[in-house]
Amino acid sequence: MSIPRAAYVHVPFCRHRCGYCDFTLIAGRDDLIGDFLAALARELRLPPHDPPTGRTPLDTLFLGGGTPTHPPPSDLRTLFALLQDRFDWSDESEVSVEANPLDLTDDQLAVLDEFGVNRISLGVQAFSAETLRLLERDHAPEDIPRIVQRVQRQCDNVSIDLIFGVPGQSLAEWEQTLRRGLDLGVPHISTYGLTFESGTAFETRRLRGELARTPEELEREMYAAAMEILIAAGYEHYEISNFARPGFSCRHNQTYWDGREYFAYGPGAARYVRGRRETNVRSVLGWLAKLERNESPVADAEELSPEARARELIFLGLRTSRGINRREFRERTGFALDELVGDAIRSQIASGHLQDDGNAIRLTREGKFVADRVVAAFL
Repeated sequence: MSIPRAAYVHVPFCRHRCGYCDFTLIAGRDDLIGDFLAALARELRLPPHDPPTGRTPLDTLFLGGGTPTHPPPSDLRTLFALLQDRFDWSDESEVSVEANPLDLTDDQLAVLDEFGVNRISLGVQAFSAETLRLLERDHAPEDIPRIVQRVQRQCDNVSIDLIFGVPGQSLAEWEQTLRRGLDLGVPHISTYGLTFESGTAFETRRLRGELARTPEELEREMYAAAMEILIAAGYEHYEISNFARPGFSCRHNQTYWDGREYFAYGPGAARYVRGRRETNVRSVLGWLAKLERNESPVADAEELSPEARARELIFLGLRTSRGINRREFRERTGFALDELVGDAIRSQIASGHLQDDGNAIRLTREGKFVADRVVAAFL
């Protein structure tokens, strides 16, 4: 069985938990960074991750969070040294790091450069001071161009995240946000609709009547604006939430959408190795405690049946502009696409949500607005 050539590392530390965030993280506990690094060193050597000999070569490495650039430079260097002891990546590998704009000091950037980081994803989110305050971000609109320019001097593959559907945000403001993002000259832009997740401060405020969801029709107009403005500017809409100039799509995330296997480490991390999906305990303290006792941090595990695996490939692949190629699908799964999900294909074509050129099926523009509903029809 082939060994994955992609790895994800979840770094759970943040200066502050934003009100909309439901990711696995811990804020204000920098005293645990040393414990995290020690636990990560243990997890990197647990089966099935421990390689039989030498270091495992990687095509992609992705550090997410949390805020991977929150730890001080000395700890960030230790983190990469641990990973370098376990994995081998080259100049041809894609090494991505998520970053909070204000965390990227010259010292932090020097560490990233030292270990070959060649893709940086910045949590910009908005260019309106009012919207940034509501989202509880710690940077100001005027900070972003200066920070991006400084990052681009070291790394030309810079991505920014932008959020639409924020309470009080108008369509005109969102369109201005997109244009200011384009003015930065970054080759990759991700756009996400704000969600009110259970357990978040935003959801609590919504239930109290302090915040209201953006009307569905306005959210639709905002997503349509992202497609129109970014595509017109030369970006490819290569995945539901992601736009990139040619050659700058995120190779690591493509691993997920292609249904290929990958390693993953850290609290809440989900991996797919040797046909088995595993998810670590979400609690940072729980993950630490498990590894301090030399126990597996896995909370859930599942081995998919061949049919479930095939259906999952459809679910993932339809998120991309490539869609699902019939020949490739049969070669990978052993199933003929039309025999497995022919009724769903015909139904979604009739509704205008899918297009079929005979070789592949993919979402139509209309289908992208209701992508979650469309892909659920194939599970």
